[in-house]
Amino acid sequence: MNNQDIILKTIDFVKVSLSEAEGGHDWWHIYRVWKTAKHIAQNEEVVMFVVELGALLHDIADSKFHDGDEEIGPRKARTFLESLQVENEVIDHIVNIIDNISFKGGKLPQKFKSPELDVIQDADRLDALGAIGIARTFNYGGFKGRVIYNPEIKPNLNLTKEEYKNSEAPTLNHFYEKLLLLKDRMNTVTGRKMAEERHDFMVSYLDLFYKEWEGEK
Repeated sequence: MNNQDIILKTIDFVKVSLSEAEGGHDWWHIYRVWKTAKHIAQNEEVVMFVVELGALLHDIADSKFHDGDEEIGPRKARTFLESLQVENEVIDHIVNIIDNISFKGGKLPQKFKSPELDVIQDADRLDALGAIGIARTFNYGGFKGRVIYNPEIKPNLNLTKEEYKNSEAPTLNHFYEKLLLLKDRMNTVTGRKMAEERHDFMVSYLDLFYKEWEGEK
């Protein structure tokens, strides 16, 4: 089976696996990360096959939706790729990407680095920024039954990994606890440029949000 056939089978696998996923972590999130990763990768020295597979499988079983189990995603990806007889070296690389791509509160050092992970991580973070990032954030907040905003509950900028995973804070706090931190954590030149515009849009959005909240606009 050639690489293009493997990509096509992976797309089909992801579409079926995420057919009932929450709207911010569904096939279309994967699609956007995949497309963005390919765009960023044009300016990087990477193995495109690994970038494509890693992007397509990076959220195949997000731990948020599996009782916090961080092993299920890598395990599911490995089993699938082995079924297609993908080379073990490539499989190991993809599993390491899935294991290390997540924000996880931003406090923990990555145990694995590669140019391909840098590209995919930037693409994934970009999907948490800008207009789509705002839409995804409020969609997930609604999915979890969280209030939109409560000025009496301040953002916590020193969350531990467990606090971040278990947070039930208002949705708007997530902008400060994660989203607005991403611009300065991009890995690639292209990712940083794309993040700047999306970050600025979110800052403008928040400014208008607070004015509307107080009836000033």
